[in-house]
Amino acid sequence: EVQLVESGGGSVQVGGSLRLSCTSSGFTIDGADMGWYRQAPGNECELVSAISSDGATRYTDDVKGRFSISRDNVKNTVYLQMNSLKPEDTAVYYCVVDPTAPYSDYERCGYWGQGTQVTVSS
Repeated sequence: EVQLVESGGGSVQVGGSLRLSCTSSGFTIDGADMGWYRQAPGNECELVSAISSDGATRYTDDVKGRFSISRDNVKNTVYLQMNSLKPEDTAVYYCVVDPTAPYSDYERCGYWGQGTQVTVSS
């Protein structure tokens, strides 16, 4: 069973930075497309960023220029560097395998791991 473990969340003030990490036991990310989703209370689960197996990246418009996704296949870890954080970035962030697959909302946010909470206060 594939399990992903997200970490690195926390509480920061507006303009602060956090780096999220996603690791896995029992699954090798090398060769897989990976991504980060987020879900704020009352909101839908949304794709934040994705990185293909060959390193191509994509971002939702809201985070372009502020967030950066990367991967270290040797460490079996995916990262999401978040800079210039805004209150609207507050959400639980989830790491996902094959982020563009036609998953249900539960499969995008909550199936692969428990997520990590990011709270940005003004």
